[in-house]
Amino acid sequence: MSEDYKNIVPLDIAVRKVWLKMFKMYNQKAMHYGVSFSLGLVLLSIDKEGTPSTQLGPKMGMEPTSLSRTLKMMEEEGLIKRIPATVDKRVVHVYLTPKGVAHRRIARDEVLKYNRSLYQEIDHQDVAAMLRVLEQISNLTEY
Repeated sequence: MSEDYKNIVPLDIAVRKVWLKMFKMYNQKAMHYGVSFSLGLVLLSIDKEGTPSTQLGPKMGMEPTSLSRTLKMMEEEGLIKRIPATVDKRVVHVYLTPKGVAHRRIARDEVLKYNRSLYQEIDHQDVAAMLRVLEQISNLTEY
């Protein structure tokens, strides 16, 4: 192994470790309300005016098959309704039901509470720098 490799901190592993801890924490909180983190993420990603289902996956970083399963389950649970567009029937808009809106409020409150606690502990300039770096990494990552 080269010396250069030994000195490199693998950013992808560091990001994954943090993301996994956040994912588990949010899933644990979501379980108290009978939902999952992924479901909460979808609730937070749907606009009041409805959101085309094709925009949800990229908006959240979720694969289409996982999103389809999640949307189907959410519809069965009465959290969302899917309505084809009037002009182009191939386009389906996703809307929150009143039950979905209530669950969205809970998810939003939990996310805000967690983020406020982070901002109390982490300097705002450090947060801004982290967000810039994450954006750069995203722009440099191709697949």
